[in-house]
Amino acid sequence: MGTTIVGCLFKDGIVLGADTRATTGPIVADKNCEKIHYIADNIRCCGAGTAADTEFSTALIASNIEMHALSTGRKPKVVTAMTMLKQMLFRNQGQIGAALVLGGVDASGPHLFTIHPHGSTDKLPYVTMGSGSLAAMAVFESSWKPNMSVCFVFWFLRELAGTRAAAR
Repeated sequence: MGTTIVGCLFKDGIVLGADTRATTGPIVADKNCEKIHYIADNIRCCGAGTAADTEFSTALIASNIEMHALSTGRKPKVVTAMTMLKQMLFRNQGQIGAALVLGGVDASGPHLFTIHPHGSTDKLPYVTMGSGSLAAMAVFESSWKPNMSVCFVFWFLRELAGTRAAAR
């Protein structure tokens, strides 16, 4: 079983989550793989797919976002990071095996996007990606509500993690 990455908007912000296992077929290659990547102080990105591709893609965009922020003198917008990622993935036509959940908060509020390996994007209040996404989506669809409190979101994600672990 592979990766599950999730994102969820709540009343005051956004929460991202990911499992920590990296697998090669049925073999667990790494029990403690970091799947939530830094893009900027206000932006993070979860990656599913080929670990090297998700690491490279997020590191490249983090560097480009920092250059953009330095040249404009402004804090980066989440939509700018999303646009950079989708354009890079689209140019490579799916050859980069990175399925991403991008989230952050900027001057216009919290934002949550999925970015697929071919460059298509969605902006939604809750998202799941990876091989465990169907089980995670079932939990979201039965329990998610707009304007949830941060306490409920953390409880909710713990329940989601338990559901994912039980599915293994």
